[in-house]
Amino acid sequence: MIHHFTRCLLIVTLTVLIFGCQSDYVPKPKGYNRIDLPERDFVFLADQDLPYRFEHSRHLQVEPDSFNMEERTWINLHYTGLDARVHLTYKPINGKVENLKSYLNDALSLTSKHQIKAYGIDEAVVRTPTGYTGLVAELSGEVPTQFQFFVTDSTQHFLRGALYFNTAVKNDSLAPIIEYVKTDMMHLINTVEFD
Repeated sequence: MIHHFTRCLLIVTLTVLIFGCQSDYVPKPKGYNRIDLPERDFVFLADQDLPYRFEHSRHLQVEPDSFNMEERTWINLHYTGLDARVHLTYKPINGKVENLKSYLNDALSLTSKHQIKAYGIDEAVVRTPTGYTGLVAELSGEVPTQFQFFVTDSTQHFLRGALYFNTAVKNDSLAPIIEYVKTDMMHLINTVEFD
């Protein structure tokens, strides 16, 4: 009787395995979080006692830089809904070539520090409609900043920006946000005016 029970159990088990696993398994494709990006709408940087102004997205908050409170001309552009910040630092050149060289070296050095983790760094020189010169650096790979830039009039003003995210999400998942903010930053560069 035990032998008959074991035999029946084996037949039932095999039947379930054979007929229960008939459907083809198809793994779900790799997906990304849904990201709803706001419509583009720009306003001028207002009510700030700063030596520069520009158009920025209406969808961000302008905040003082909490890293260095002594530098009142340093600000953050905080995309609260996207968990992104663009850190803007400003330095006066005061007509001194050595100041300009120092700021250029600092900006280029800060970008090159990311070469260890970056797959690539694409740099392009830009000329704004107001005649200012700048450099835009796009970094690819798992780097903390994917977009950096500076713009200067070469004699009095130097403005540098860097994009950062406050998240551990991989950059390929952030790609739509990175592209969105890069477009905003190019608009900022093209509308910047120095006093």
